[in-house]
Amino acid sequence: MEINEESYKIWYETDTATVNFQGALRLSGIEEYKPITQLLNDLANQDLPTITLNLKKLEFLNSSGISMLSKFVIDVRKKQTSQMIIVGSKEIPWQGKSLKNLQRLMPGLTLELT
Repeated sequence: MEINEESYKIWYETDTATVNFQGALRLSGIEEYKPITQLLNDLANQDLPTITLNLKKLEFLNSSGISMLSKFVIDVRKKQTSQMIIVGSKEIPWQGKSLKNLQRLMPGLTLELT
C-alpha cells in the first residue's frame, strides 16, 4: 500500500507492520484525507499485534491530519487487538506536543521521539 503525492508520501511495510509518513500533509479537510484514512483503517482491521506509525520524516501535519490520526488511535484503542508505536522526531517542533496528545487518547501507546 502506497500513496505518493507531490508534497508527501505514505507507504506501508508489511514485514514490520509500519506505516511511514514523509513530507508535508496540508490537505483540506477530512474528505482529502480519505485515501490515508482508508489505508489506516485497512491496517487496523487486520488485528495485527503491533502497528507502528513512523512520522520521523513528516515535517508538517495540519489540524485535519491530526484529527485523522486521533480518530485512528481511538479506533485501534477500541478494538483492543493491537499495540501501537508512534515514532517521531525531536527535531520537528510540532511532533513533541501533538504526538504526546495521542498518548492521552491511548495510554498504552508507545511514543518514541528520537
